[in-house]
Amino acid sequence: HQPGLAPHVGAGQTLRAVPDPASPSGPGGELLQATQSPLHCFFFFQEILGGANTPYEKGVFKLEVHIPERYPFEPPQIRFLTPIYHPNIDSAGRICLDVLKLPPKGAWRPSLNIATLLTSIQQLMAEPNPDDPLMADISSEFKYNKPVFFKNARQWTEKHARQKTDEEGMPGSLPEVGGSEGPSAAQKRKAGQLSSGGKRFCPDV
Repeated sequence: HQPGLAPHVGAGQTLRAVPDPASPSGPGGELLQATQSPLHCFFFFQEILGGANTPYEKGVFKLEVHIPERYPFEPPQIRFLTPIYHPNIDSAGRICLDVLKLPPKGAWRPSLNIATLLTSIQQLMAEPNPDDPLMADISSEFKYNKPVFFKNARQWTEKHARQKTDEEGMPGSLPEVGGSEGPSAAQKRKAGQLSSGGKRFCPDV
């Protein structure tokens, strides 16, 4: 396999679950199973669980993860396949998050890994950044009418996300695809905050 990339995994193979290292003080979610697509050796689907005490609680959200050929020098491309009501995630599932973009507009660096990115996405779900939105109307709702935002986000979760069962989400490990920085480092950065700062709409997503 290429340097810095995980060995090839057989098509359709299911990877084991990985627990949320930020719990209980963090977003409170879990990383569930990842299933590799038979179409591409570095393309897979990942399920993550909405955190406790958020409108996404017990919702299982499916992500599409694509590892580019130049990884780890380019960040993975990740988007939500499950519709989600969130200021920083648009209707196409694109995510406004600094660690998913290259500098100078983003904060990706080769030392980061997939687990770090998934934890950062869970943190963004728990702590939206309304000052750097992809969805201006949802951002305004979050800033000025939180009860309505929570109601709408919860309704979307119940409608679109698969609900986690009590037997689901046993911890395991996710194969590393290069990088050495642990997920705990992501908790020190505010999810969704671009390195360049300022109040503006998320560019180049």
